[in-house]
Amino acid sequence: MSDVAALSQQLLHCSPDALVAVDARGRIRFANDTVRIVFGHVPDDLIGQPIDVLLPERFRARHAAHLAEFHEAPQSREMGSRVADLYARRADGSEFPVGIRLAPFEWQGERFVAAAIRDATERRAVRDALVAARAEAERANSAKSRFLATASHDLRQPMQTIRLLNAAMRRLASGCPDIIELLHREELAIEGATRLLDGLLDVSRLESGAIQPQLDEVPLAAVFADLQREFDSVATAKALRLEFAEIGVTLSTDRLLFTQLLQNLIGNALKYTERGAIRVTARLDAEHLEIGVEDTGIGIPADKLERIFDEYYQVDRVGAPRLGVGLGLAIVREVSRILGYPVTVRSTVGEGTRVVVRVPRQALRPDRSNTAHAAAPIAGGAARGRLVLVEDNPSVRSATELYLTVAGHSVLGAASPGEALALAPQLRPGDLLLADYRLGTDMTGIDLLHRLRETLGWELPAVLLSGDLDSLLRVVKAPIPACRFLGKPVDTGALTAAIAELGDALVAADGTGG
Repeated sequence: MSDVAALSQQLLHCSPDALVAVDARGRIRFANDTVRIVFGHVPDDLIGQPIDVLLPERFRARHAAHLAEFHEAPQSREMGSRVADLYARRADGSEFPVGIRLAPFEWQGERFVAAAIRDATERRAVRDALVAARAEAERANSAKSRFLATASHDLRQPMQTIRLLNAAMRRLASGCPDIIELLHREELAIEGATRLLDGLLDVSRLESGAIQPQLDEVPLAAVFADLQREFDSVATAKALRLEFAEIGVTLSTDRLLFTQLLQNLIGNALKYTERGAIRVTARLDAEHLEIGVEDTGIGIPADKLERIFDEYYQVDRVGAPRLGVGLGLAIVREVSRILGYPVTVRSTVGEGTRVVVRVPRQALRPDRSNTAHAAAPIAGGAARGRLVLVEDNPSVRSATELYLTVAGHSVLGAASPGEALALAPQLRPGDLLLADYRLGTDMTGIDLLHRLRETLGWELPAVLLSGDLDSLLRVVKAPIPACRFLGKPVDTGALTAAIAELGDALVAADGTGG
């Protein structure tokens, strides 16, 4: 025997896999030395025995048919569609998972199948661990999503109660400056707690993967107009200029996420700017729409730039109070990741900061924006009819009813959709529905609105409140006429404005003025 042949024989017997050659009748004609390690059989003792001796009994009946099929269309292939399909039997009767590779060959005019068999116990254990880990991750993610949905509603309910009671007390204490000052401080604490809660829920929801972008055509001018209205009062209170670029561009994007990204950038700029201006710019280049948020604030040290997008991190302001909890830019990081809009920051200490959001050109659409409708003013008249308040939480219902009564509204309270439907015969044009979206039953606030409109035969206007407004707005695909959506804890000014807007719209529609 030549040296090469001898080496080949040695390699064959010392292969890391157990190697057997099986003839067309299913008899073992060769077994290498590794068979002893893998199966516990003496290789020579297997020669002439049926291959079934290496199989668990439950597989033997099917194996003959599989062997015949293989000989009809012989080709090298992996045996079994999944690791879990294949098991072998040791000499002591124990079973273990295996991976098997088959290869047909002919020798001295006979057909054979070479089988390379590897113990897959460790591989199977790793696979099972990965499957279990994935299942556990999916369970945890599902539990987190359920928690966020519940937390968005339930954690905001007490905040709703406190905010409404504070607003009612401020109205009642209009002639007592000392009490008004205390209530103002309480209001600031409520706002701080609300921002913390919103930030925590937003970051958790974004990181959980529970949010997928819902693309729509969004005029940039309309988004800028909304942001101008939202932040104008904050800028005015600090004697800052808030300027937005004028540009006719429409994006294919998720309006809620895109707006949330800019909200946090502008809010952050206002927070750290005491003089000068915040400018929101927009510029098209060959590859991107660049949206910039520039401020003339305190700036960020170079060694801190990498950390500003971390949760709870805030740039040190020596001698100044801590502002917020440091979640705004963490939300920006997550939203930019989801949308695929890179965000970069440049800053000079004492001069200001410029944050740039780059929207890829392929996300732009032909502009159909109409800034007039985006900036439509909200009417300021008073409600002409009664308010049907539907809220299943007693404390929130009581606080809301107190605030609305103090604000001069006539209120009909209902603790459930059933109670609200029972009030239908008393309703008349000019009345308005104010309802929570989640009412503790299978019927939502939207379902209740549709039922009431069907029963009444006319378009009852409505304001619907939700502790998870972003998710609700994703569910509502088409606008609902004469219906406004507000988030909890509700801003009493926004609530009053929405009620007045709907009331004025009704008056304008019927032309009666009352």
